[in-house]
Amino acid sequence: MSIATALTIARKDVWVALRRRSTLVGLVVFPLIVALGLPLVLRRVGERTGAGDATMAMVPQLLDAFVFFLVIGSAVLPTAIAAYSLVGEKVERSLEPLLATPASELEILLGKTLAALVPTLLAIWLGGAVFVLNANRQTQSLWGRTFLPDTATWIILMVVVPLAALFSVLASVLVSVRVTDVRTAQQLAGLMVIPFAALYVLSEIGVFDLSPTSLLWIAAVLLVLDLVLFAGARAVFDREEILTRWR
Repeated sequence: MSIATALTIARKDVWVALRRRSTLVGLVVFPLIVALGLPLVLRRVGERTGAGDATMAMVPQLLDAFVFFLVIGSAVLPTAIAAYSLVGEKVERSLEPLLATPASELEILLGKTLAALVPTLLAIWLGGAVFVLNANRQTQSLWGRTFLPDTATWIILMVVVPLAALFSVLASVLVSVRVTDVRTAQQLAGLMVIPFAALYVLSEIGVFDLSPTSLLWIAAVLLVLDLVLFAGARAVFDREEILTRWR
């Protein structure tokens, strides 16, 4: 397998994806909402409840839940790129020329996976960094100290977010094999966000603890699921199947 070939495919797909306004807006708006909006929610909480010790004790849990919100974005954002990269090219008849090249199925699959994964991770990580700075500015103002980044923040951003994004991309590949409409592929792949949204809600109401141990368990489950999905994606991403059945 040639990494250079996969990167060439990825660069082309990223360029095409970023020229689509809806994709670009999603990559910009969601991280901005988290980075700028959630610290304001934190300040509002501090102002309404008072900046006492009782409120300060709740801040780390609240902040970790806010950071986990980025996991939801990492599961949503790549679906637009991945679905268009496969179904869109299938519909526009631009996938066949790529399949006619000497590039292997694995190189094509890897290139298209990277095209959806890399812009998403860069956007999420940038949003996470700005969120940490803004959240620390608010907590410094209210309680005279900063809380981030803590261990949970590092695990979420560096481990859970990439695994969740990969989970979403591979699910999009599997969905794209069976559908012929980009919007349908995006909607079906978007269902993958439901488990992460449920974990976020449970963490906010105190049912689920976003401790480093819990997050590592989530990461372990995601790793297993990603390996299973990757094996499935490799199995269905067949050149002859695409050239005949995907018409």
